[in-house]
Amino acid sequence: MARAGLSPEVLVTAAAELADEIGFENVTIGVVARRFGVREPSLYSHIRNANDLRVRVAAKALGDLADQLSEALAGRSGREALLAFAAAYRDYGRDHPGRFTAARMPFPLDSPAADAARRHSELTRALLRGYALGEPDETDAVRLLGATILGFVTLEAGGSYRHHPRSADASWNAAMDALDVALRNWPTAEEKASAGAKSPKPGKDL
Repeated sequence: MARAGLSPEVLVTAAAELADEIGFENVTIGVVARRFGVREPSLYSHIRNANDLRVRVAAKALGDLADQLSEALAGRSGREALLAFAAAYRDYGRDHPGRFTAARMPFPLDSPAADAARRHSELTRALLRGYALGEPDETDAVRLLGATILGFVTLEAGGSYRHHPRSADASWNAAMDALDVALRNWPTAEEKASAGAKSPKPGKDL
């Protein structure tokens, strides 16, 4: 019988909080059950299994982050939008490290997590409208932003930048400047074709 007060939403919220406290990889059905002082079987009337719980946490994390990104973009365009968008990602990663990890887990394409992930793509494209990129350049730029921002935040969270006198903030600002320059000066199809024609052929001495 389901315990009064428990629901999928309550369990997912608790699991998300635990992810930030102890790490997403350490969140189990048992850990969540102990948070509520119940036995594991009490949870199975609300969630199917551990993977179901993890995907639900991922969906919550992605949805919450999408809300913050949407708020960051409101009324902004171009460089200002880029900086606000990237800062929202970084802040979320710092404030909610476990949920940020959850947001990057694999999930079924027909799950709520996938729907939330699509919001991220749509918001990124909304940001890029300020740079007036057509296709396929816009898709390439979406992937560039994802690789740069998510890569930086992930490495920073893992402590990769702690052992160098150059501060992470300084490198972050430099990366944002570089992204803005790249987006404002994205090569046209003609420029790409011209550059390709000038490149040395494979096997030719340089």
